[in-house]
Amino acid sequence: MDQSPKKSRLTLTFSKLLATVTGLLLVAVLGAWLVWQSPWFYQPPPANQPALNTPQQVFVYGTLTWDWLRFLILRGPSTARDAQLPGYQKKGLDLEPEPGSRVQGQVLTVSPQELARLDRYERLGIKYQRQLKTLADGSQAWVYQLLSPPAEEEQP
Repeated sequence: MDQSPKKSRLTLTFSKLLATVTGLLLVAVLGAWLVWQSPWFYQPPPANQPALNTPQQVFVYGTLTWDWLRFLILRGPSTARDAQLPGYQKKGLDLEPEPGSRVQGQVLTVSPQELARLDRYERLGIKYQRQLKTLADGSQAWVYQLLSPPAEEEQP
């Protein structure tokens, strides 16, 4: 039995679609691994943070509030509780001081290894800095804030 030309084209189209989807998934997985897990493309900053050997509280207010993303970054499930950071407002990917304002977010309790994974995701020392802040309930948590761009020197 001969296949009709229409069926052959359909099979060829399906094969191309399957190859394209497989390729895109491979690129996405490889990209995620390079960003979040690989030993390349990120070096932790010099020891400007204290050595931490106990679980830590981290206030998150952006993409890290998404359960599925935290699962990928932390390599497992995590729990979060709702929290507020007083005296700040969210501006894009950053927080800026604003008296009387509050930022809604979540607090995670993470191990030192998980904190290192969050540091990598946030590109600590390259894109973000981590600072200890007091939350509305009086507890303290680490908060990631964008690093200020270096001031340009004025040319005479």
